[in-house]
Amino acid sequence: MRYAIVVLAIGGIAVLCFALAGRYDAPVRPIDLLHVNWNSAYVNQSPDAEVYGVPLAAVGILGYVLLVALVLLDQKVLTVYWSGILLFYGLYLTNIEARILYVWCEYWVSSLILIVLIAFLAVGDLIW
Repeated sequence: MRYAIVVLAIGGIAVLCFALAGRYDAPVRPIDLLHVNWNSAYVNQSPDAEVYGVPLAAVGILGYVLLVALVLLDQKVLTVYWSGILLFYGLYLTNIEARILYVWCEYWVSSLILIVLIAFLAVGDLIW
């Protein structure tokens, strides 16, 4: 299970690298607030996509890197805790997309799916 977690976390790093790149060079499409839209550029360039000037995608990349380090150091309990923190962080960002921006980002949703899988695998690895 450890290797699956590492592979998924590397996938999360890749996804968030695309999100970070999209923050700086993707054009923002107009938004139709009457329908749920998928607009990564709008989400990544919104004021909610940064904390103290640091893009949330960069924070997420660091989170995944720390997760990989914990898995490789065989820190099962810390891996479960850290994956739980990342899961709640992803849910918080999803809440911002749903209730504040009314727009979904493909990258953030993909990252949330990956971290849900990682959290399940981390708990399974701890129990197993």
